[in-house]
Amino acid sequence: MDFETVIGLEVHLQLNTATKIFCACRNDFGLPANTCVCPVCLGLPGTLPVLNRMVLRSGMKVGLALNCTINTFVKFDRKNYYYPDLPKGYQISQFDFPIAKKGFLDFITGGQEKRIGITRAHMEEDAGKLIHDDAVNATLVDYNRTGTPLIEIVSEPELRSAQEAYDYLSALKLTLQYLNVSDCDMEKGSLRCDANVSIRPKGEEKLGTRTELKNMNSFSAVKRAIEHEAERQARLVFSGGSVVQQTLLWNEEKSVTVPMRSKEQAHDYRYFPEPDLVPFTLTEAAIAAVRGELPELPFVRLRRMVAQYGIMDYDAIILVSDRAFADFFEAAALTGVDVKSLVNWMNGPLMKELKERRCRVTDLKLKPLDLAALVRRVNDGTISNLAAKDILADIVDSGKDVDLVIREQGLAQVSDEDELGKIVDDILKEHPQVVEQIRSGKANAAGFLVGQAMKRMQGKANPKILNEFIQRRVMHV
Repeated sequence: MDFETVIGLEVHLQLNTATKIFCACRNDFGLPANTCVCPVCLGLPGTLPVLNRMVLRSGMKVGLALNCTINTFVKFDRKNYYYPDLPKGYQISQFDFPIAKKGFLDFITGGQEKRIGITRAHMEEDAGKLIHDDAVNATLVDYNRTGTPLIEIVSEPELRSAQEAYDYLSALKLTLQYLNVSDCDMEKGSLRCDANVSIRPKGEEKLGTRTELKNMNSFSAVKRAIEHEAERQARLVFSGGSVVQQTLLWNEEKSVTVPMRSKEQAHDYRYFPEPDLVPFTLTEAAIAAVRGELPELPFVRLRRMVAQYGIMDYDAIILVSDRAFADFFEAAALTGVDVKSLVNWMNGPLMKELKERRCRVTDLKLKPLDLAALVRRVNDGTISNLAAKDILADIVDSGKDVDLVIREQGLAQVSDEDELGKIVDDILKEHPQVVEQIRSGKANAAGFLVGQAMKRMQGKANPKILNEFIQRRVMHV
């Protein structure tokens, strides 16, 4: 029997607001354990939560960017469960009225456009962090993270492969980065993902029993965990067994899933309206104001840039992979420089410089006008491609004018025919056999003479002009 994999993803996004969701504690990462807490986020008796309005705005931004409907009725609920990292014994979340619902995300996977439905996006508070310390054979708890604002984004179970899930997550992360609502750093836990995985016979409409995968700290780990779990479920069914609904932990070191607990249902959490937070309504004007703050989002920008500049999908995907990088490209393109050449320099040498420095284009002293000028000097033959790469390595740190660097370092290519003529004449005398090959119709043989002349001139000759000059000289001497 041929099975297909059915995948739904739950992404937890920590917001980058200055303070926590229901109190005035700093929303910061890396502080000493239990130093960024207060009676409110610790849930001490007599305290009352107050909603951070920036969390609400960020929730609306995320929902609108994912093409969702914003719920104008806003209320919070208590999600009841006991765990050592949850000091109140419940989590303030949203249940039946999430801030956003019924949206979608478009992205490219396998060279094709794909649309995945977004079930909901809701606001909630994060729990603390458990730290397993083998040295003292104990589990410690750090409550600094308690009360950190989260947006949970739940997809429809419409992903059909681990690669699709990977591409969806990459597109979602990029969209969220464009919104500037989070740094999306998985190493810090700013973005976490759980995957619901099931299998079913191809052509079957009914969903199979699903398992939930946790403890995946990278998109590649999500991909590997999904692949492993789908194969495990298929082997289980083929051998006559059945899949049990449960939560599994991904063991990165052994590349296996390990049972954690039986999978909970909504009724297990005994949701009820949060009595300490009064429900309220949003006006359409408030929603429209947030919509007006949205930037051009990556998928829309990709499609526009392909149409506007006539570039390939592959190149556009690289350009929009960072909002500042795409802004840099468009600013340089406005100067009228050849766009194809600009794209090649952006996605080639400039990207290489960024990777070596492990920085963003905004961290460099290079300006869009500088790169456009550099590309022009290559295209008009003023400098060679090799010299231009050396100049780029200089000006990304110095911010110097391109033409100034060319003059200071004497990098301009020689195009003067009198100067070229002397060297070419010597080269022709030294290689008469090659001259005869060119005269007999083997035009490609001129490449050898061009190479010899370039070597003699230490790479400062214009190879195109040099080749044309040699061809004329050979045929008329």
